[in-house]
Amino acid sequence: MTETKDWQDWAAVMGRTQQMWMKAWADSMSEGAARPGLGMGPPVDAKAMGPDATQWMEAGAEAWAKGLDAWSQMMRQMEAAGQQADRRFAAEEWSENPIFEGMKKSYLAWSGQMLDTVETIDGLDDDAREKLRFATKEFVDAMSPANFAMTNPEVLKRAAETGGESVAAGMKNFFGDLAKGQMTQSPQGAFELGKDLAVTPGKVIYETPIYQLIQYTPTTDKVLATPLVIFPPWINRFYILDLTAEKSFVKWAVDQGLTLFMVSWKSADESIADITMDDYVGAQVEAIEVVRALLEVKQVHTIGYCVAGTVLAMTLAGLAAKKEAARVASATFFTAQIDFSEAGELTAFIGDETMATLEQLTAETGVLDGRVLAATFNLLRGRDLVWNYVINNYLMGKEPRPFDLLHWNSDVTNLPGAWHRDYLDRLYRRNLMVEPGAISVLGQPVDLTTIETPMYIQAGEQDHIAPPSSVWKMMDHASGPKRFVLAGSGHIAGVVNPPSAGKYHYSINEKGPTSLEAFRKGATRHEGSWWPDWIEWIKSVDSDEVEASGARIPGKGKLKAIEDAPGRYVKTR
Repeated sequence: MTETKDWQDWAAVMGRTQQMWMKAWADSMSEGAARPGLGMGPPVDAKAMGPDATQWMEAGAEAWAKGLDAWSQMMRQMEAAGQQADRRFAAEEWSENPIFEGMKKSYLAWSGQMLDTVETIDGLDDDAREKLRFATKEFVDAMSPANFAMTNPEVLKRAAETGGESVAAGMKNFFGDLAKGQMTQSPQGAFELGKDLAVTPGKVIYETPIYQLIQYTPTTDKVLATPLVIFPPWINRFYILDLTAEKSFVKWAVDQGLTLFMVSWKSADESIADITMDDYVGAQVEAIEVVRALLEVKQVHTIGYCVAGTVLAMTLAGLAAKKEAARVASATFFTAQIDFSEAGELTAFIGDETMATLEQLTAETGVLDGRVLAATFNLLRGRDLVWNYVINNYLMGKEPRPFDLLHWNSDVTNLPGAWHRDYLDRLYRRNLMVEPGAISVLGQPVDLTTIETPMYIQAGEQDHIAPPSSVWKMMDHASGPKRFVLAGSGHIAGVVNPPSAGKYHYSINEKGPTSLEAFRKGATRHEGSWWPDWIEWIKSVDSDEVEASGARIPGKGKLKAIEDAPGRYVKTR
């Protein structure tokens, strides 16, 4: 039987090797040599990264050294604690075979120590620590013995059982993904838009070179007088809010008596490569005006999801500057940020190196390939969205199971390159949106304090893209009545949580807390979906109803139907 000390020696050698590599990297960077950037971009001169370019890299070597010093202690703790729950090591071989069990325990102890030491290193500023934290997490996840064929008992067992066929199938999967430039997370052809996903009945009733406007067919005899316009993020496809009928926020909202309009953004190509922030704000204003004119109403409700919520705040500020704020009855924000001082893990991808890479990638066409952004978001959850599929697709030679959410996740959209760099620079890097007048849209200064539109602000407890602490800042800047809801789960599941599923929870604090910490301390937790709370809030803003007839039926008003929902824009890559 293999002793714990054998695996201690094995992992110590691996740790020393990594320590030397990190130290050599830091030394060469300090001399101005070009080196890879932890998968965050191409080679870059250290001087371009500023005075702290080597600080977090040198700290990496220190982290490894500290980890080795504490190795024996960690091993004793692991032995005392017993088996640690981890889906990567769920197969019985990881516990019943002494070799693989020792390997697992060694890895878990080592990786835990590496992550812990990042938090204890002295002399790091917040930015450097965040970069080191992210880099260390990516490294330790990548080093899992489950990720390598010869150290994964499930892979070895399957290869033996299939006579090596699993190896051949895995290579086929790998080269297929390599050819298309994207990892397969759900089988191609498993879902069809308009048939399996995005099936809520409706019509495209208006379109521009940038977006289509979909109006959905009412399912109730009467509808709320004030319609709803949803602005999804153009970084993803709108049908995250209209997956299967059971999960569809669109269908649920229509069934609650809302006249619902959805903006479907066009995936960027060279014809719209030069559009700017003004164009997206202008599109939101235009969609609002189209709906107001079609239904002959004074106001509309609005929803902005993620980046579209950020831009919706700009739109509201612009309307306030023009004394036209009354055109929007309410604004709901799904996991949206307007103050980027605590913007979370994405800040690992906004350095000079990344910006230079983005400019290179878009130099020829002006368009950022959506696969680049998809890879970035996958890295933020690398264990689940990268290494899980490396093991399943390539090492085990299996096909991923059909999954509507991952089909959507892989259905990437291209972005206007100049807009994307401007967005990262002015908002993430310089945080100009919170400085009154530092940004102007459509000739109007953006001053968030002038927004008095009633707001419903939703955040996800486990959101790594728009952390709750960042989303909360909407409460600090905008004026007017606001309702903050902290939902269970993250950036997607925290939003797409239908009441029928009976999943997760949400918290509300009715006492007017002035900070997220105070909100948490005094919040009341409610089980299930927050959607019913939202619809009651919408009705509290305006509960008047009208007959679901005339222009409330898609294509029956002044704007005739162009095509059936979900439209062709959402199907174009």
